[in-house]
Amino acid sequence: MAQQTKNIIRIALIGPESTAKSTLSEKLAKHYDTVWVQEHSREYLANINRPYSLEDVLAIAQEQLKREQQLMEKADKFIFADTELILSKVWCEDVFKTCPEWISESILSYKYDLYLLTSPDIPWEKDPVRENPHRREFFFDWYERELKAIQADYVVIKGEGEERLQNCIKAIENRF
Repeated sequence: MAQQTKNIIRIALIGPESTAKSTLSEKLAKHYDTVWVQEHSREYLANINRPYSLEDVLAIAQEQLKREQQLMEKADKFIFADTELILSKVWCEDVFKTCPEWISESILSYKYDLYLLTSPDIPWEKDPVRENPHRREFFFDWYERELKAIQADYVVIKGEGEERLQNCIKAIENRF
């Protein structure tokens, strides 16, 4: 008898730097007893000893997708992605003023069931791989435009600490 494919609900956290995407992804996975896909760029950028290039950003995006596919087998009902390709697209366009077509095509063909757009309403935390402490509203607005352009189902997430997590859970429960 053939195995039935699991119907996993894919939820992406998207938002500017230092808006708790990693923390929320981990806590949501724990809450729903499932897995989450960590942001590969942090690990990648911490291990290169030079300025990153467009090729680096593309390698990060491809590895991020690969890791998500690998974790799908371990997912139970939900999988949470700490980042996704819209961030890669914006990163490419902002820094390098170009973006390969495959990223835009993949965004459309690999849409998530829900996007949690994290607001920059919490304090900035310095980190060696973060670059834009004064452009968080700019990027928030850009991500929201990208989500609207693909007619994505998304919810803006605000609040601090436990309230922020509960707002994510409420958004998920309202949809699924």
